[in-house]
Amino acid sequence: MAVLDLFSLQGKTAIVTGGGRGLGAQIARGFAEAGANVVVCSRKVDSCIEMSEELETLGVKSMGLACDVANEEDVKKVVEDTMKEFGQIDILVNNSGATWGASTIDMPVEAFQKVLNVNTTGTFIMSKEVGKVMIKQNSGKIINIASVAGLGGTHPDFMETIGYNSSKGAVITLTKDLAAKWGQHNINVNAIAPGFFPTKMSNVTIENGRDYILAGTPLNRLGNEEDLKGVAVFLASKASDYMTGDVLVVDGGMSSQI
Repeated sequence: MAVLDLFSLQGKTAIVTGGGRGLGAQIARGFAEAGANVVVCSRKVDSCIEMSEELETLGVKSMGLACDVANEEDVKKVVEDTMKEFGQIDILVNNSGATWGASTIDMPVEAFQKVLNVNTTGTFIMSKEVGKVMIKQNSGKIINIASVAGLGGTHPDFMETIGYNSSKGAVITLTKDLAAKWGQHNINVNAIAPGFFPTKMSNVTIENGRDYILAGTPLNRLGNEEDLKGVAVFLASKASDYMTGDVLVVDGGMSSQI
């Protein structure tokens, strides 16, 4: 197979949670540009429907669906509707996320639990339900969106987000454990750990710490609208068939420095 063909997603069907905006939208566009039909879902269904209409202008089929990833019934409905429309699920991107900023001693337990419920439990529920389909197919690619914040601690003057950091560390371990358990079913499970990309969720952190971020980033810039989708297409395609349980860091080199 020619090398460019290894990256084609023609004939594939993908689900991208939180796909209506931000990093999820960038990934959804990348998949559509590579030929995949894409289902985008989140609690904000209007943005998903709008994104779905945009993706269809690229010549693929798409659906925008409502889904709270921490709600099992919502997740089951998305899987059911996707199967009804496309008959297969080849790719899942667990991108939906939440955060909460407060010092550790002031962090409400309810807020900590809410962040873990979306970021970690939601990733588990979505993987579990889509995994049932992929196991029957004996094939599939799951991509979990972690974060460089899940690789270690962050200075309190920069990020007071212990719930978010903890949840993304858990996503990394969840990724590795699913990879170990589902490799026998020909399912690849990998994660992407982005650095700082301007999104609605990260804008406050970036605004308050831009100089700190850029000083600690060898490439001396933030992530842009093109920096993540190629990595996601790689992990979704045949080009990454011998990779599982790995975490690809996309942070401009920030985590390479001691």
